[in-house]
Amino acid sequence: MATSGTTAFNLDLAEAIEEAYERCGSEARSGYDFRTARRSLNLMFADWANRGLNMWTFEEVILPLVAGTDTYTLAADTVDMLDAVVRTGVGVTQADITITRISFSEYQAIPNKTITGRPIQMLLRREAQAPRLTVWPVPDNVQAYSLVYWRLRRVQDAGDGVNTQDLPFRFLPCMIAGLAYYLSMKVPGALDRMQTLKAQYDEAWQLASDEDREKADIRIVPRIC
Repeated sequence: MATSGTTAFNLDLAEAIEEAYERCGSEARSGYDFRTARRSLNLMFADWANRGLNMWTFEEVILPLVAGTDTYTLAADTVDMLDAVVRTGVGVTQADITITRISFSEYQAIPNKTITGRPIQMLLRREAQAPRLTVWPVPDNVQAYSLVYWRLRRVQDAGDGVNTQDLPFRFLPCMIAGLAYYLSMKVPGALDRMQTLKAQYDEAWQLASDEDREKADIRIVPRIC
């Protein structure tokens, strides 16, 4: 027999909720059942930001630096900054120069925070509403600078009942297992399944997170003192 020839399988929110309820030995019957499941799914996505790097949420951002301005508010859905360089020039004259991320205590120890020049250090404040970035030295007007960085953004909200979720297909089993576990704490009669569903979720997360990693070769170069 011929294969389907398609690789487009996905689940919209309603289907994901139905599958999770079925694993709890129940079914979603009311609008409230769907609302509480969607709330649990959003909470689970928030927890994923604490569990590790979700590689499909990596994004490159180019932030123009303004002469005389040292602090910038980043996009509110930024979880963390991964790598960054200061870019000067354009075209064949373009150059990316490393910038070092420092701690609060290291920034506080800088004796003159108003000195101007090419930024070589940055401090990221992960505040509640939106992260704020401070660079040092303060950008001068000798040339144009841009901060080019890779950020880890939030997983998008679960949304309504017709959209698919903001994750790759390989995380679908993990998402369903996690949602079923979350619902087992709330669905009447599902409490006796909670430990089994938790074990399934932990295993599914481990499998997905182990696969969701960089696979580039690692080079170790000895340091000559």
